[in-house]
Amino acid sequence: MIEETTAAPSIVDPDAIHLVVLTGMSGGGKTVALRALEDLEFYCVDNMPAELIQQLVAAVSQGEHRPRRRIAVGVDIRNRRTDLERMPHVLSELSAAGVHVHLIFLDSRDDVLIKRYSETRRRHPLAAERLSLADSIAEERRLLRPLVSIAEKVIDSSDLNVHQLRRLFATGYAAASDGTTLLFESFAYRRGLPPDADFVFDARCLPNPHWDPRLRPFSGKDLPVREFLDANPLVNEYYEDVARWLDTWLPRFEGEDRSYVTVSIGCTGGRHRSVYLVERLARHFRSERGNVLTFHRELE
Repeated sequence: MIEETTAAPSIVDPDAIHLVVLTGMSGGGKTVALRALEDLEFYCVDNMPAELIQQLVAAVSQGEHRPRRRIAVGVDIRNRRTDLERMPHVLSELSAAGVHVHLIFLDSRDDVLIKRYSETRRRHPLAAERLSLADSIAEERRLLRPLVSIAEKVIDSSDLNVHQLRRLFATGYAAASDGTTLLFESFAYRRGLPPDADFVFDARCLPNPHWDPRLRPFSGKDLPVREFLDANPLVNEYYEDVARWLDTWLPRFEGEDRSYVTVSIGCTGGRHRSVYLVERLARHFRSERGNVLTFHRELE
């Protein structure tokens, strides 16, 4: 019997080939976890057929140009049912070949799953079989039983928000790389400060694209907003000051053997200025280090 936990998974041998298989209940957080691993430079593929996983691992880990030793695949009820039945055999063969296989099952209580589907208005993958939502969840649990029985960890995401779940995976798998994992997070002040921020910067003093009707529908990731903010000297001065400060002080925190540092940047709505700065700072630090994550609280 696998005990459910909210503890972070981890990798203890970074030189080996690691395959993380993310599976679990629809609405349990698999997509969030896969994004976190992708930010940590795992080679990620979602909804992967069982018969192609071995080929993927071989191709990615032995690539001529940039071999990758950390791979993550998503497997869920969207896979064919024969895939789910064959998955334990496929993973066993990979393990016998020397691949470090980590099967992580993301679960949640039924009442939480029902609430999440109600809030997002998404259709359950089994809805096409004319089952009620409760019956779809029950049938999904039955079909995934062969995977949960062999999972390395079962993570209960019932009481975790998106940010907490993403941080859980990022923190655990930061051990697969050298140095401190750096998370840049954007947020809206009107929704409160992030509770686990190490540093907070306030971007509300900068010009706000929200007041331009042409820019309002976009976010700080989009080219029209980026061009608007790039052209403003005050924005560039603010960015350079923050980047210079972090360049100076982050090494001091790394010297304390900290595995995780969160830098939060807020603006009024959390969609334009803070998102722009998070993305720009992340690009700067990715050019000189690994383990840089981004999270946009108001865009998730």
